[in-house]
Amino acid sequence: MTVVSPYAERLAAVPVSRHALELAGGTTAYWEYGPADAPLTLVAVHGFRGDHHGLEPVVAFLDGVRVISPDLPGFGETPPLPGVEHTIDAYAGWLRAFVDTVAPGAVVLGHSFGSIVVAAAVAGGLETPRVILVNPIGAPALEGPRGILTRLAVFYYWAGARLPKRLGDALLRNRAVVRIMSVSMAKTRDPQLRRFIHDQHDTYFSGFGDRDVLHEGFVASVSNDVRRFAPAMGQPTLLIAAEKDDITPIEAERHLQTLFPAAELVEIPAVGHLIHYETPQAAAAAIMRFLAPSGDGTR
Repeated sequence: MTVVSPYAERLAAVPVSRHALELAGGTTAYWEYGPADAPLTLVAVHGFRGDHHGLEPVVAFLDGVRVISPDLPGFGETPPLPGVEHTIDAYAGWLRAFVDTVAPGAVVLGHSFGSIVVAAAVAGGLETPRVILVNPIGAPALEGPRGILTRLAVFYYWAGARLPKRLGDALLRNRAVVRIMSVSMAKTRDPQLRRFIHDQHDTYFSGFGDRDVLHEGFVASVSNDVRRFAPAMGQPTLLIAAEKDDITPIEAERHLQTLFPAAELVEIPAVGHLIHYETPQAAAAAIMRFLAPSGDGTR
């Protein structure tokens, strides 16, 4: 039975509609939240193995903002990109085409792996007035405080891609492995919130298109980080980081801030890599403040 979201009441008050777009030789599924005539549009890109549902708790607190949230190629309801390897450059090219078609000039937000995709797209020429990165990947995953677990994950995804298809799929969609991932990332002690987090991962973490795209996406995620693209991102940038993030330590996030021409860092205490589930209200408050019009009429 699906666990009721702690944010269900707020999210139910937000208008939402599903759309599909022919793009990059395939179909991209995306969702539009909030008022269609909102003065500001935000394109939100989710993290690895998830889909658009993961960012809904943050969306629930973004009052008066139009949010467009696609499923990344190969995840959720968006099929893999046809005929190409899912590298970070491929994801970045897809995102540039998506924003240019659906919401040109929108602010862009990326969470976790989505932070790398957004950073690569912006550094590669995506036109956007501002950038928001939540739980940004600010250092190589293999160098994080759980580098050993990351190496195990490398073997896990490699094995899933190399085993006979039936065995590989079973391994990659194994509920026990998904639960281990979920438990390792959750920091909250609230039992209801933990149940919700685990249910979200149980429900959506195995919604990838096939094992090949999952392996390619994983390689892209551990082979890149935001540092590579930060110096080329001249837009005002907001980094929302977690003090207990096991993937990118807070010290690395503080260093990441210095690599941008103009970046602000907001640190959220007592949370890890699941800001979007555990502290969405704090994240949304930082986003709303960052997007508030300034005295000179700009945002």
